[in-house]
Amino acid sequence: MADKRPARKPAADEHVPIPAPLRPRPALDYKLDKKPEHRFLSVLRGLTPGLNYTAKGYSWRWLRVDGIAGVAVAAYLIPQVMAYSAIVNVPPVASLWTALAAIVAYFVLGSSRILSSGPESTIALMTGVAIAPLAAQNPDRAVALSASLALIVAGWSLLARLLRAGIIAELLSTPLLVGYLAGGAVLMVVGQLGKLTGTSYEGGTIVEEVRGFLGVATNTDWLTLAVAASTLAVILLLRWLRASLPGPLIAVVLATVASVVFNLESYGVAVVGEVPSGLPVPHLPEVTFEDVRMLVLAGLGITIVGYSDIMLIARGFPLAPAEGETAADLRPDPQAELVAMAGVHAMVGVFSGYPVSASGSRTALAIAGGARSQVYSLVAALCVVAVLFFAGPLMAPLPWAALGAVVLYAAGKLVSIPEFRRLWRFRRREFMLAVTALVGTVVIGILQGVVLAIALSLVEMLYRLARPHEGVLGRVPGVDGMHDVADYPDARTIPGCMFYRYDAPLFFANIGDLRERVDKLIEIENEAYPDSPVRWFVLNVEANVEIDITAADGLRELARELSDGGIHLVLARVKNDLYEPLDRAGVIDVIGKEMLFATLPVAEESYLRWALAHEPSQPIETPQQAIEDEPADSSLPWHRPDLDDEPAEGRDPDRDH
Repeated sequence: MADKRPARKPAADEHVPIPAPLRPRPALDYKLDKKPEHRFLSVLRGLTPGLNYTAKGYSWRWLRVDGIAGVAVAAYLIPQVMAYSAIVNVPPVASLWTALAAIVAYFVLGSSRILSSGPESTIALMTGVAIAPLAAQNPDRAVALSASLALIVAGWSLLARLLRAGIIAELLSTPLLVGYLAGGAVLMVVGQLGKLTGTSYEGGTIVEEVRGFLGVATNTDWLTLAVAASTLAVILLLRWLRASLPGPLIAVVLATVASVVFNLESYGVAVVGEVPSGLPVPHLPEVTFEDVRMLVLAGLGITIVGYSDIMLIARGFPLAPAEGETAADLRPDPQAELVAMAGVHAMVGVFSGYPVSASGSRTALAIAGGARSQVYSLVAALCVVAVLFFAGPLMAPLPWAALGAVVLYAAGKLVSIPEFRRLWRFRRREFMLAVTALVGTVVIGILQGVVLAIALSLVEMLYRLARPHEGVLGRVPGVDGMHDVADYPDARTIPGCMFYRYDAPLFFANIGDLRERVDKLIEIENEAYPDSPVRWFVLNVEANVEIDITAADGLRELARELSDGGIHLVLARVKNDLYEPLDRAGVIDVIGKEMLFATLPVAEESYLRWALAHEPSQPIETPQQAIEDEPADSSLPWHRPDLDDEPAEGRDPDRDH
């Protein structure tokens, strides 16, 4: 028999055995008297996450894979960015200056360990469109204007960081990104028609570009066109044979060799010509105040698109965590990326470059090569330096048509037919948003197309919030909880009580719609069941997590209108974030605290008790009484063991939907 005597309390001086896990251990040096780090050093560490990680967390066993990946990325990057110079209308060497400055700055400032910073096709196109009217086909002036635009982007990025505007990346939805990227591809192709065919013509808008090309299309230089077609064919063939091969680099090298062997320049094929070696001396671009004023708005558009590209690529190409890391450890900081974007563009601007972003193709290539950190980017930067100081003369015979073919290849990668198909299958409205963004980008220009894309995104979101999904809730035999009666033909409701859910935050644009829907539902219910009209209207507010003053006023008026008709407005699943503004707006005083319930079953039981107490002439069965009257094989929709047997205060609210 167990000993039930109380445990003896040990004497004060008696030794009590202590198990090993609880025995005292040596105290640590908690550095309680250590002086805090200097404020300047603390800020500096926060502004240089890339450098901090390399200094403290880099594992030297990664050096080999980072080196291999860096060479592979450089083999792809060098011809790619040189081709983008044709889009911006600057000398090819300016693209190499841009890439080098962007890589070094991002290595220090960037929070992503794998993102490839540097020239990118969409941003290059936006830059070319912005500076074209001011450059007037003058390459030196184009360099100064594009460098100024980079400094303007740096200013916008810094302002965005001060305003903590990292949310700006969320304004471009997937359909609109798909659409305007495809539109950008169309503009890129049209902009290369002259270089691909060896013709020249005046142009401005896309309509003028197409009209100008059609006017001189009969003057196409067929040898130039053959060089472009051959270069593109080599790239596509190599990609088909082995995607990991640096197709653009191999194709450009072959085109350069062919240009030398067959002396293509003597046959009228335009070549790059002399390429300056070395790096420019850092300096501010020589532009006028009027030039800067004309580029400010373009800089804002480039900042929005560039930052969105950076965050989307960072999310779309995650680096696999190393041992002891989690995915959260590798997630880029949106606010830190704004600082990095400002620093990168400041560096690019003083080194005569043009605005940049991040490259999805180069980032994917780095991951495929096994890169583990931004050290791979430094290896790629060393390759760029080698080209700038030693290989410049080798690029002189490179045909412009070959670079145009690389641009065509890049443009093709911007158009995603599978994405358009996915949008069509998902929702027609999403597909139409993508098509509208595409057409807007092509017809009115890429800068205006970006603004249109953001506006469409916000309008579409506002429409969904203003006219959201709704549902009348009821019990379903054999299914726990309360559910949308439209989803279950055998759903059943309680006479005199309606449960309703409105799936959106309440604000000025939808409170009128809510009131109209409530009136319509009550009218339908009363016409169908005139002997048991609605007495309680229970609004399930679990989805109404926000409310503005206009909606609060409308909800108060709805409660009064229903009260005048003998109907109580009841709120269920009221969260504190909603209760407080409703209380401040006087809505709770009108509804009454006794008409607020934490869960739907509690509101259901309260209504049944109220109905029994207030309408004895028309008795309403409790769930248990109704069950006793039903056949043995029948199940009432509100019959649940926990509803009938468990006290209301003991229920788990999460079991109700």
